[in-house]
Amino acid sequence: MSRQPSRFHHFIAFLVASAGLVAAADMTPDQRAFFESKIRPVLVKQCYECHSQGAKKLGGKLLLDAPSEMIVGGESGPSLIPGKPDESLIIQAVRYDGLEMPPKKKLPEQVVNDFITWVKMGAPDPREVVPKTAGKMKKAPQEPLWSLLPVANPTPPVVKKRDWPRESLDAFILAKIEQKGHQPTADADWRTLIRRLSFDLVGLPPPSSLVDSSDLPGVVDHLLNSPHFGERWGRHWLDVARYAESNGNDGLSRNPSFPHAWRYRDYVIRAFNEDMPYDRFITEQLAGDLLPADSPAQRDRQLVATGLLALGAKPAKAMNDNFEMDVVADQINVIGSGIMGLSVGCARCHDHKTDPIPTRDYYALAGIFKSSETMWGAAAHQGLTAPQTPLHELQSAAKVIPRFEVEPIIKANPPHRPPAKPSFKYAADAPLAMGLREAKAVTDCKLNIDGESKKLGPEVPRGFLSACGSIDAALLPDMTQSGRLQLAQWLTSPRHPLTARVMVNRVWQQLFGEGLVRTPDDFGVSGEQPTHPELLDHLATRFMREGWSIKRLIRSIVLSRAYQLSSQCDEKLREADPDNLLHARHNRRRLDAESVRDAMLAATGDLNPQPAQGSLIQHRDVLINELPPLHQPSQHRSVYLLMLRNSMPPELTPFNLPDATTITGRRDASTLATQSLYMLNNAFIVGQSKRFASKVRQASEDTTARVHFAYRQALARDATETELRRAQDFLRETDLMLASAQNDANQRLSDAWAAFCQALLVSNELRYVD
Repeated sequence: MSRQPSRFHHFIAFLVASAGLVAAADMTPDQRAFFESKIRPVLVKQCYECHSQGAKKLGGKLLLDAPSEMIVGGESGPSLIPGKPDESLIIQAVRYDGLEMPPKKKLPEQVVNDFITWVKMGAPDPREVVPKTAGKMKKAPQEPLWSLLPVANPTPPVVKKRDWPRESLDAFILAKIEQKGHQPTADADWRTLIRRLSFDLVGLPPPSSLVDSSDLPGVVDHLLNSPHFGERWGRHWLDVARYAESNGNDGLSRNPSFPHAWRYRDYVIRAFNEDMPYDRFITEQLAGDLLPADSPAQRDRQLVATGLLALGAKPAKAMNDNFEMDVVADQINVIGSGIMGLSVGCARCHDHKTDPIPTRDYYALAGIFKSSETMWGAAAHQGLTAPQTPLHELQSAAKVIPRFEVEPIIKANPPHRPPAKPSFKYAADAPLAMGLREAKAVTDCKLNIDGESKKLGPEVPRGFLSACGSIDAALLPDMTQSGRLQLAQWLTSPRHPLTARVMVNRVWQQLFGEGLVRTPDDFGVSGEQPTHPELLDHLATRFMREGWSIKRLIRSIVLSRAYQLSSQCDEKLREADPDNLLHARHNRRRLDAESVRDAMLAATGDLNPQPAQGSLIQHRDVLINELPPLHQPSQHRSVYLLMLRNSMPPELTPFNLPDATTITGRRDASTLATQSLYMLNNAFIVGQSKRFASKVRQASEDTTARVHFAYRQALARDATETELRRAQDFLRETDLMLASAQNDANQRLSDAWAAFCQALLVSNELRYVD
């Protein structure tokens, strides 16, 4: 009898394994992006030749071009068991553990780790099963993708409750609510609204002066003009920019530092504070080195801005035949998903499966970045002067990285009007930054067949996405420049269908908790349709017409009736619209990781409101994994903490801080037991509680006054009579409980107040915004 498993056994295995599979309908945008950027390209390049329906000879009767076939497997059994990498044959094969696939050369360690991560997350796979007769089937004509149609300028609709709207956008919201036969909920009370505004605009609890004010437009203007506005809204953009200060493990189990990335962070914060027009903001980040400057300082800022294109995680060059094109892929991805809301990167190996992006368009963009030189900030073995930081003691242990950089970049004093290709060779102690400059040779890119840089097809002229409408021939780059400046001009043209829509949606999402398009990084076929398409276009048109001002856009939204609604509503409305797609009420939201930490520091009075200077690793070219933990206590705002890939700040990681490996326009919002344990046991929380308690005890000798003071500091309000009574009972009972173990009455009292203060700091009222 044959020992090979029968097809029936494979079918049984398929039923078992499918239980852990992430269905396409349940796939998150991050999971889809992970598959498309990390898994599909490898399958296409390394596996399809022998394990797809198009293979000349099918190896081991195993198909890898559909999720169901991967689970059913081939002669050796199921190749994939979702959630169980150690039991999945595909993982054993890429590890070279008994099986060896691909047979010619083992995949880089980082790629193997990507496959392990993918299987652990349930092997999310958006591919459809393609029938073998697909070539003979006629495809139904598709309607044009909504996001690629020109931005319209719809007139606000007529509504029944004409006295309800306060801004033009309100008419669009109310019209849909009335159309569904509902009524919007009541307005939020003043204190709730001011607290919402303060956290949304500056990421901090409101001072009593704002709570006591009665001038709403004045409060809004005060918050928009605060230096903390840029820290709050700059952090949102840093999520999109995949900002980090180290590379992350690069396939050699190393984590090289990015010792100059902090300059880009500071550039972004300053740009938001100065309300730099969004079209200019994009242009500087793509082509700041090609723009004229009125001063050396401006020239420097524009060079630093191009750091957007250099910040991505990169595999080690020595282990990767496709290194140069992988860097280009990261740059295309941040422009595609980050600025246009399209997964352009899916077209690297083949025409996009769902969106109208042919492979030729991908390589038209790739030529622009192949004609640019990416600079990481420092050359290997370069000696640098640096201010003394807590890291100077680790200098002897720091290992200079054998990096693939070739020259330092940026920042001496360039001439007033720099040439198109300025010199970047400066003194060793010159300030440095990450960024791009023009390459020595401008070149078009050849098609990489199956995404493989050694399998070349015809050359593709540099250009843009053909699906975004006709392209002005004057915008196309010539052979004297890369085309980055023309790319920026194309993206920020009022005729571009995506750029304004995507940014307006990002702003709406940060203010309401959900975007009008709930997949902010994917405006393609796989993304969600807008809940209010006319409103999205109205805001996008207004955004462009009013000078691409982000502050002006935010101001108009927060002064609207829709933004000022209560999060409370009657059960009938909640049952009819559980996901609040109508925006007939406001969404109650948990504060993000940074705001939780900053609010705690503010409550205890420990928050240092001044911007932090530089970074703990500035000018330190080191391997992070070979040093002791680098995170140091800080009282500055969380945006200034050390952001290392694979080692993010421990005070922030329990609450869905992005890992900076991909564009993150929408953070996850998981609720885990570890978060509760963190609130109970973390050293930062316990320390802040003790400091808070000390401050409360110093405020007064009277228990009632102390409780009210604590509530005002933490929650910007006095305690109610019920809360006051419960606090007094808690303090008394805690003192009695501690008495059996502690004889020192003063210490017991101190610990009781610390426990009370910790209860306030971890309360839902502090961590959530209504």
